[in-house]
Amino acid sequence: MRTRLAAALITLTVPIFMTGCLGKVKYPTYYTLDLPSAPDPPVRAGTRPTVAVREFRSPVYLRQGAIVYRPSPEQVGLYNYQRWAVNPSEFVTRATADRLRATGKFGEVTIYDGRADVDFVVTGRLEKLDEIDYEGGVNAEVALSAQMTDFRSGKTIWTGEASQVDKVDKRTVAGVVAAMTDALDGAIQKLLASLAVPAANAEPLGDRAQR
Repeated sequence: MRTRLAAALITLTVPIFMTGCLGKVKYPTYYTLDLPSAPDPPVRAGTRPTVAVREFRSPVYLRQGAIVYRPSPEQVGLYNYQRWAVNPSEFVTRATADRLRATGKFGEVTIYDGRADVDFVVTGRLEKLDEIDYEGGVNAEVALSAQMTDFRSGKTIWTGEASQVDKVDKRTVAGVVAAMTDALDGAIQKLLASLAVPAANAEPLGDRAQR
């Protein structure tokens, strides 16, 4: 599905004007994922470990700014004028940190800045954030993977991966972005569901979420 509709969650407001023989100038429309804020964490007594989340990595095609569609498993297409207003990897990083904070399992959750005063570091990858246009209908697919390491020992204590596919109900780019938002929310919840938090410097858990 390739639409050219102007409906958007965030729109760059610019005039469209005539430029003589060149005709109309078309400007990009910008979109953003729109996850609701996670609830406040439950109140828990006792000392809890701290964690920092590194910015999620992603494939090159997801870093080019354009919204992605797949007409087949082998093809990756980029919309010409429908683009992300925010780097998806940065958005996923902050959303994951927000939801880690909401679990109440950690005393502090921050975005990793290289500092050495945390117990654990989460490193992740946004594997897919795609519009899927094959196998009937139009769907949005999100896939994530992550691991948590003990900052001091460098040992990996948890690994996880999760994905979710949601149907696109409204066949516009805005509808695709809305479905991607829902799929991302579900994928993050699945990913973090398997995360059991040990004491700092504990032995690896060897747990892995299932797709």
